[in-house]
Amino acid sequence: MTDTPATLCDQVRAASAWVAGRARSVQIDEGAIAAYAEGLGPAAASGPPDPTTELLAGDRETRAAFAICLNAINFGSGWWPTIRKRPGLSGYSTVAAGVVERFRGAGPWPPPQLRRLDAAAIAATLRQDPGHPLMEQFAASLRDVGERVETEHRGSFSALVDAAAGSALALAAELARWPAFADVSTYEGRAVPFFKRAQLATADLDRAGVASFPDRDHLTAFADNLVPHVLRVDGVLRLAPGLERAIEAGELLEHGSQEEVELRAGAVHAIELLAAASRAGLSPAELDSALWNRGRAPRYKSLPRPRSRNTAY
Repeated sequence: MTDTPATLCDQVRAASAWVAGRARSVQIDEGAIAAYAEGLGPAAASGPPDPTTELLAGDRETRAAFAICLNAINFGSGWWPTIRKRPGLSGYSTVAAGVVERFRGAGPWPPPQLRRLDAAAIAATLRQDPGHPLMEQFAASLRDVGERVETEHRGSFSALVDAAAGSALALAAELARWPAFADVSTYEGRAVPFFKRAQLATADLDRAGVASFPDRDHLTAFADNLVPHVLRVDGVLRLAPGLERAIEAGELLEHGSQEEVELRAGAVHAIELLAAASRAGLSPAELDSALWNRGRAPRYKSLPRPRSRNTAY
């Protein structure tokens, strides 16, 4: 009898638990888990659709393209203080609003056009300076998406989704192969996969009705910087004094550093513990959504959060 190969999400869980067990700068207060989980009911897991940042209409191909293209550039949080934000919008919402406007006005980028996209073109879409470092990173990610969809999936985003045969795990694993969705760090010589955006794109496709994934509850939390911030402010994650001071001073964390990996892994593992304790039966992905939405409240926005400049989140 042979063992069943570990899925991508199994690998994320195992690596995050391993890091959390060895972490020196980020600790989980496991005694706080049960009470904290009790306060996260189903209503906290999702909010009403936002037409500014979500594409609420369009055929299946258009909605599939939107979820994949937006998540391909759903990074840059370390740069948010330096971009031109739209009035009342965060950095992420500013980017999402630009992509929504593009899709509503001109439809999705055809894959051949994506393959030729440059920094100037994406900057115009997002109303940003074409010389900003994020613009070339965004363009490179979207060029990779265009290349993969055109050459491997007959130029169809729907065909990419259908190739997963109704499995969230299969689609996340497919996207994780692409440079556009790369997200693996190293900790004490061991690879630590997170694949935040590959998993989030999959969840967004399910939420948008592009596909129905019965195994969606097997997705992990989507490791970024906001969810660790919320867990830290709420006392679930406890940080070493030096890391706490660096974050409060607004210092950038080096991507892949011990502290940065521990923050992401600690959040992923804490959410696994919260899911196990959730009387409402919330999955890790649903808990992640609840905490991400909580992080938009003034209490959390008024406090410095971890910042790192990278293409993972």
